[in-house]
Amino acid sequence: MIWIQVGVAIAVVLVAVLWLRLHALLALLGAGLLVAAMTPQYDLQQFAQQQIEAEKWTPRAAEAFVASGPASRLASAFGSTAGNVGILIAMASIIGVCLLESGAAQTIIDRALAVVGPRRAPEALMCSSFLLGIPVFFDTVFYLMVPLARTLRRKLGGDYVLFILAILAGGSLAHSLIPPTPGPLQVADTLQIDVATLMLTGLAVCACSSVVSLAIARLINRLVTVPLRPLVETDGNAGQAENGDSAEDSPRPPLLWSLLPIVLPVLLIGIGTAYRMLVGKHPLVEFISDKNVALGISAVAALLLLSAMSRSDPDSRAKRNRAVQRALAGGGTIILITAAGGAFGAMLRQAGIATVIGQLVQGGSGVSVLVIAFLVTAAIRTIQGSATVAMITAAGLLQDLAAGDTLPFHPVYLALAIGAGSKPISWMTDSGFWVICKMSGMTEGEGLRTVTPMMTAMGVVALFFTILGATLFPM
Repeated sequence: MIWIQVGVAIAVVLVAVLWLRLHALLALLGAGLLVAAMTPQYDLQQFAQQQIEAEKWTPRAAEAFVASGPASRLASAFGSTAGNVGILIAMASIIGVCLLESGAAQTIIDRALAVVGPRRAPEALMCSSFLLGIPVFFDTVFYLMVPLARTLRRKLGGDYVLFILAILAGGSLAHSLIPPTPGPLQVADTLQIDVATLMLTGLAVCACSSVVSLAIARLINRLVTVPLRPLVETDGNAGQAENGDSAEDSPRPPLLWSLLPIVLPVLLIGIGTAYRMLVGKHPLVEFISDKNVALGISAVAALLLLSAMSRSDPDSRAKRNRAVQRALAGGGTIILITAAGGAFGAMLRQAGIATVIGQLVQGGSGVSVLVIAFLVTAAIRTIQGSATVAMITAAGLLQDLAAGDTLPFHPVYLALAIGAGSKPISWMTDSGFWVICKMSGMTEGEGLRTVTPMMTAMGVVALFFTILGATLFPM
């Protein structure tokens, strides 16, 4: 019965997104409601009993859950997910917009290029996109950086594919492996992993993977040549990319101030974790290192940075308010999709999918579990296109594997394997694939020969370093 439910749910998502062209929010909610309606009473009772045994629910709460209807269970799971990640995503959106509006993002890119020089431009592009990919959504990072890739191609006369893929090597990996982007956040919440732990391990795996991925980008660059074509689009981003002008002449903040909103949450959360391990809990340290508070403090720092850089503008307050409004509008959509994905995953768990998958991998090595997590996520990503939806769905399916002592290593490695699996396979179903092709001037065929193998290789490399970390540092 469970596999019929899974098959029907996946079919609903695919038909809704690919054929009917519905928004992912509606597709995920529809699939979740269908799974909830198809779940027998016996499976609900089993799930409730598991929660009682895990001391998560009281018998009264379990009884109320079993008696509730499908729509009520879906709404409850939707609200729970939104409550867990909503503030984080909203704050991350504000940080990202403020970095762009204040010129801080451009400062980071320009300083990186100035330090290494044009001949090491791929390394500068990779490092810049890596840093910006932590608080800023990857599509925005690519929009910001592709004009530099086009300018470098004009100046140096070649290696255009390398410049484009270098942006992917840093920013795209950070988007899937390091909070506070939505995918890693929801995976951490579903698997009940400390965000600080995922941040630190994600930084390590992402840094190593980006370096190797850049070497792969150099290989692809030798095999495929893409000419620098004029962009016919007339929108602002396209025109900017065509002209190679990625910044205005307005003053920009110093590098240290530009990096502060990115580094601050990592420092605050990391300090809290270290203090807890070495000394113990302290109310003040626990407060400032809370993930919501840390991201909130960083958002305030980003807003102050934006205000400082626009203080000579008589319209500075209105500009700041517009930036926040734009950030929350974009972040609100992401929160809704993430919550819908979390609710969909919760309905599958209540139907018993996690138990079935746990039985399938029972007796396998820890490495095999990571490979299965990678393949499950990659399959969902390839079929429906969204890396975030793939991560959220896979985390819901594999949640039981992270519980208890079933794994020979810390469950954070399961989260990283899921993040790595969200990279393959970027092709026609992936909106990011079209963004990259459109903004770089690639044809579909060129994208399939460059972007698709690059993203696949990035995922495999990230899985390798995840397995290596789980083997050497199981924690």
